[in-house]
Amino acid sequence: MEMKKRIALELRNRSPAEVAELVLDNCRSSDGEIEGLNDSFKELEFLSMANVELSSLAKLPQLSKLRKLELSDNSISGGLEVLAERCPNLTYLNLSGNKIKDLSTVEALVNLKSLKSLDLFNCELTNLEDYRDNIFNKLPQITYLDGFDQEDNEAPDSEEDEDEEDYPEDDEDEAGPPGEYEEEDEEEGESDLGEEEEEEVGLSYLMKGDIHDEEDDDDYVEDGGDGEEEEEEEEAEAVERGEKRKRDAEDEGDEDED
Repeated sequence: MEMKKRIALELRNRSPAEVAELVLDNCRSSDGEIEGLNDSFKELEFLSMANVELSSLAKLPQLSKLRKLELSDNSISGGLEVLAERCPNLTYLNLSGNKIKDLSTVEALVNLKSLKSLDLFNCELTNLEDYRDNIFNKLPQITYLDGFDQEDNEAPDSEEDEDEEDYPEDDEDEAGPPGEYEEEDEEEGESDLGEEEEEEVGLSYLMKGDIHDEEDDDDYVEDGGDGEEEEEEEEAEAVERGEKRKRDAEDEGDEDED
């Protein structure tokens, strides 16, 4: 599919000013030139033109908001100075698989002040001696070359990861010293447990005291009840004995009269 038709298809009835991302991979460019793109794509932030038989960037429009540009697997060999003129805010540029042979060709990117990541993998340039050191020296603004920094640390997968790496200390400050809140929580938990244990011990002691008091009362009541019954029985027996004596005396008196 030709590049012009592919752009029309990708628009999906939108105006160019509404498009922030545009992927034109594997379409055909006419005579190795960009076609169908113009300055009306003023909101474009991501543009991918991988494997489109591109050999020149001369017709690249003014894209002041473009941040990421994919140009891998084309036939570009020079003319990179146009990028700083048309896309001054680029942060990511992929030129892997192109026909870039000389360091002087890459030096034109020095004016891309915001450029952080550059990919030149599988270009002839990478076979030069001290290739990485020379690129980092000539382009001091970049952080990652072919996916790795100068200390061979791999680039993050996304810009969000990169932002997290840039501000780790702020996150720690906001969160507070590690372990501080955990220790406080543990101390609070221990004190709460201590109070609960003291309350349980106190309650159990009081309950035991109440139980002993109740048992003593029961014993007292039982003992008291038994004593009263014995006294009543003794009194009854005494009354019976007195009445019997009285009757016996009366009977003896009657016998004397006779």
